[in-house]
Amino acid sequence: MEPSSPESQAGALTIRPSSLRIAQVEQNHTWDVRTSAEVALPGRSRPASMVPCEDMAFPRNQKLNLLRLTVLLIVALAGIKFIFRDSVTLDLHKHISKDNDFWGKAGEEKEEANPHSQALELSAVKIIRPKEDTKKQLSKDFSTTEMRLVHLDLKGAAPKVSYLEQVFPLLSKLGANGILVEYEDMFPFKGELETLKSPYAYSEDDIEKIQQLAALSKLEVVPLVQTFGHVEFILKHDKYRYLREVERFPNSLNPHVPDTLSLLKSILSQVMDKHRHSSWIHIGADEVFHLGEGMDSKNWISHNNGDVGKMYLNHIKEVVNFIVNQYKGLQVLMWDDMLRKISMGAIQESGIPKHASPVLWFYAPDFDTEQIGKFISKYADSGFKSVWFASAFKGTTGPAQAWTPLNYHLKNHLSWLKVIQAMSKFPFIKFQGIALTGWQRYDHYSVLCELLPVGIPSLAMCLQTLVNGGFTEATNKKILDMLGFQKIHLEKSMCDGNGAFPGSEIYRMVEQINSQLKESIAKVLEEESSIKGWFSPYHRKYQFGNPLNLENFGSKVLKVYEDWENFIQNFRSQLESIYFPDTVEEWMEENVNPYMDRLREFVRDYREIIRLNAKPKAL
Repeated sequence: MEPSSPESQAGALTIRPSSLRIAQVEQNHTWDVRTSAEVALPGRSRPASMVPCEDMAFPRNQKLNLLRLTVLLIVALAGIKFIFRDSVTLDLHKHISKDNDFWGKAGEEKEEANPHSQALELSAVKIIRPKEDTKKQLSKDFSTTEMRLVHLDLKGAAPKVSYLEQVFPLLSKLGANGILVEYEDMFPFKGELETLKSPYAYSEDDIEKIQQLAALSKLEVVPLVQTFGHVEFILKHDKYRYLREVERFPNSLNPHVPDTLSLLKSILSQVMDKHRHSSWIHIGADEVFHLGEGMDSKNWISHNNGDVGKMYLNHIKEVVNFIVNQYKGLQVLMWDDMLRKISMGAIQESGIPKHASPVLWFYAPDFDTEQIGKFISKYADSGFKSVWFASAFKGTTGPAQAWTPLNYHLKNHLSWLKVIQAMSKFPFIKFQGIALTGWQRYDHYSVLCELLPVGIPSLAMCLQTLVNGGFTEATNKKILDMLGFQKIHLEKSMCDGNGAFPGSEIYRMVEQINSQLKESIAKVLEEESSIKGWFSPYHRKYQFGNPLNLENFGSKVLKVYEDWENFIQNFRSQLESIYFPDTVEEWMEENVNPYMDRLREFVRDYREIIRLNAKPKAL
């Protein structure tokens, strides 16, 4: 920010009655200074009442004149300082105001906030008027570094910090140099935003510890905050329901309500104030479902030639504008899928390419690399200086997927490797890095995908493939050594050996549950002929049976039941060492209890009817 010119400062000084105000403050002091007109300047006569005895006139007159001159100088200096401070404050306000001409013409009228938005608007004023020296990012220079970020999707199955402490060194060893942290409701929001946080959200100390641990493993931390779509964790609350684009759906924000931007500024500020060393922030902005379908948007579209793309860009540029002005040196990332539908001219005109980079994502194993090239060319022509890519090492093969298909994700990275190796064809845009996404939920309301320990073998293969330029025999051997396996079976998505990486116990136990639990229970309950003949649902309903027949299958069923119960108890303990209680409960309910509850009910009925000792049928 440039300081005010000396001329403007001097002009302000001539019209500010500073000496009068200060004289009033000091009127009770021993110095009789009321206005600048009454101050006796050198050579100026004083009232007769103030003339001393003649023998003391000269020395006393000189002293009084010097004293009054000193007071005048102090008053003048104070006035100059006060004026300069006001000038700086005014310039700072103009510099960071959303009404500046960074994105368009200055002085455009803004829509007034509705009455229920006043509280959020007041908090936004505090956000957008910080002391600039407190908002300078302490980031590093990555201009010559090809980034490989591992995505931690914390909207489900967020690991305890103690597990991250174990896994960060492994990520670094595998070839990652950063983590993309999508906090969602796991961030310790406070004040008006406290509603957003999960009961198991990390503490502020946890956030600091995560960054310290990442730094020890030379991992750059990139926070991800959704700012348009995928904001269910915000819009599910009654408090923010009025900010929905479509009232029925909590997916997307209404960009026309003033409180939307005020809320986002508050969220971004709380997150970034805890990430002062980060070089990037990811603002999400993907899959803004139903944009243009709300009444406010329909009204806007009717006056803007139906340009939903421009409506999207207008919101994003407000978000980007806030970030680049509020956090000096911070770079912005955003998912690219919405940009694919918008013209180059509109993107250029928005000014977004000056301060943001698109993250081009495709998760299929054999995507069209030529189509990717067209998108890269479009973004280069739109003015973007750099581009990122996004692959997937887990969480994209089904919303309820419990076991990671290795070959599927390996092929996805081999396809991306071809794109990366061909970037020399695009000299006007720089490839900055790739984010290896590991989705934990498809959205806030879906069930859990594969747990992080289950996805680590896939992550290891994908990272090492990128680092080594392919999945060679040498690459395979490195992975086996680092993970403690003897062999990887790509097509079966299985690994021989117990494994020796953080969470390997869970990896092995989930493998058993996924491949054996359902089948073993079905086999013992459905394929035993004596159960069909002497312990049918009818026998169980009316509680009758002959112990002679029941004992033919009873010992076998009880053995399966006891083995699985012991196994599940051990498995629950392993989960609890890494995850919070809500994750443990959800995973058990979705993947264990549907099968174990059936077995438990069978054993309960068996024991009850055996105890009845062949009594008549209960009617």
